[in-house]
Amino acid sequence: MKTFRTEDWLPTTKKEVEARGWDYIDVILFSGDAYVDHPSFGAAVVGRTLEAEGLRVAIVPQPDWRGDFRDFKKLGTPRLFFGVSAGAMDSMINHYTANKRLRSDDAYTPDRRPGMRPDYPSIVYTRILKELYPDTPVVLGGIEASMRRLTHYDYWQDRLRPGILVDSPADLLIYGMGELPLKELVRRLKAGTPFRDIRDIPQTAYLSRQPVEAEEKDIRLYSHEECLRDKLKQAKNFRHIEEESNKWHASRLIQPVGKDFIVVNPPFPPMTEAEIDASFDLPYTRLPHPKYRGKTIPAFEMIKFSVNIHRGCFGGCAFCTISAHQGKFIASRSRESILKEVRAITEMDDFKGNLSDLGGPSANMYRMHGRDTSLCQVCKRPSCISPAVCKNLCADHAPLLDLYRAVDALPGIRHSYIGSGVRYDLLLHHYADEKLNRSAREYTEELIARHVSGRLKVAPEHTEDEVLQQMRKPSFRLFEQFKRVFDRINRKLGLRQQLIPYFISSHPGCTETDMAKLAITTKSLHFHLEQVQDFTPTPMTLATEMYYTGIHPYTLEKVYTARTKEQKLAQRQFFFWYKPEFRQQIIRSLKRLKRSDLIQKLFA
Repeated sequence: MKTFRTEDWLPTTKKEVEARGWDYIDVILFSGDAYVDHPSFGAAVVGRTLEAEGLRVAIVPQPDWRGDFRDFKKLGTPRLFFGVSAGAMDSMINHYTANKRLRSDDAYTPDRRPGMRPDYPSIVYTRILKELYPDTPVVLGGIEASMRRLTHYDYWQDRLRPGILVDSPADLLIYGMGELPLKELVRRLKAGTPFRDIRDIPQTAYLSRQPVEAEEKDIRLYSHEECLRDKLKQAKNFRHIEEESNKWHASRLIQPVGKDFIVVNPPFPPMTEAEIDASFDLPYTRLPHPKYRGKTIPAFEMIKFSVNIHRGCFGGCAFCTISAHQGKFIASRSRESILKEVRAITEMDDFKGNLSDLGGPSANMYRMHGRDTSLCQVCKRPSCISPAVCKNLCADHAPLLDLYRAVDALPGIRHSYIGSGVRYDLLLHHYADEKLNRSAREYTEELIARHVSGRLKVAPEHTEDEVLQQMRKPSFRLFEQFKRVFDRINRKLGLRQQLIPYFISSHPGCTETDMAKLAITTKSLHFHLEQVQDFTPTPMTLATEMYYTGIHPYTLEKVYTARTKEQKLAQRQFFFWYKPEFRQQIIRSLKRLKRSDLIQKLFA
């Protein structure tokens, strides 16, 4: 078993800095999460990336933002810049439920302790740093900043807010996955370029106090003030933002706000295998910092024995932020890099031989890509599989099968389970290339026979086609087909595994009647639903724009949305039709909707 010393983590205190003999620090990172030195935690990835560039890096996790700001002072001023991230989640999703109730715990904090970060740490931390060190640049990153880089709807304040750089006095914002822009920033700084002159790095955004001269390819968005006055303009803006976030060669976006201008440079092209390997192969301990010894960090426990094999997702689901943050193009790790990480897990002292997940944003998109890359480079579709599977998509499951078998052959591995959600539409689609159909069938058999830890997660999200179209999800008929396959393979192998479907209520385009039909359909399949959620609008998703504007940004047609607490609860109750306490209320609702015919179907 491998043993570590405190020096194997990036320093978090002055004492740890001095133990290394450092007389200066190049970059100090502030994070809303506890410090877990693992490639699933952003602060660790950023810190290790900068370290690999030859910099001295320290991390201040979950600084106390109240009182005298001693956590912000304890390490002094960095030579190059401060880095700020709210953490692995948007702080408002971390803090509040879909009903805007304050959560009682925090999975990214030792022992789930709540109250260890403020609302909007991206703003709070940066303001404190600029108050204390006005002349030191601050670089803002993480999913909270990334998804709020332009005018966005904030569900918790129920209003449109400007791009986060208006409220956060950061000098530069890095959106999406940060390794490539960070490396370029460091290269420029090492070359002697003043920070204030660095304005053209891909995948960054900044606030300009001066008018920005637009170039031919640039897209000038409606101003923040225009969006406040006209929801149609906000909807039109969003289409540009989503399309440019998912293009290989995107345009620069410019949005006026007050007298200033937010400039969003286009993203880097998808990471190459060598680039993503370089990030995952950094010398992570894969463990929480020793300061947390004896405490439990739930978010770490969940991924402790899992391996992320790729980034990106081409599903383009309307309610999901993955493609907005990681992009739709798949960046896959090499087999060698993945096996190296699996071997490291087998050396952990409490590993019992079972990998909890060998997956990614979607479990089965590893190494999938366009056959003709030149077509991908001019494509602006937000999804490669909705409303139909792209004919240029090479959805070959053979590389994933080979990877599973290579992992299972390693000493110390008993089982490799798939905990990420499986896209069954990729498995059931009929491809023109028979080779792809064979690999999909073989993968399906292998998955169900060897890689399900009793329960397999899939996400149909709804049963009604009109709602599914708004979600950018496939027809529920495909889920029913997959369930038949799942049941058949279980019977053949004498297994008693469960298929666990995920569903959403109150999604834009969904009505009470749609939810009643969902209840009837799932009842016919003998499901008592447990993995359900009420739609929560999160910044920079298609569904959130529909929720706020009442307009579909692509069709510009009106979309019904449940907005009040009463409307949301009226939809959610249909998930639990089988519970006696909901029966009379559901019957009253269906009578009010003049759908007594559905009462008979649901309760017969």
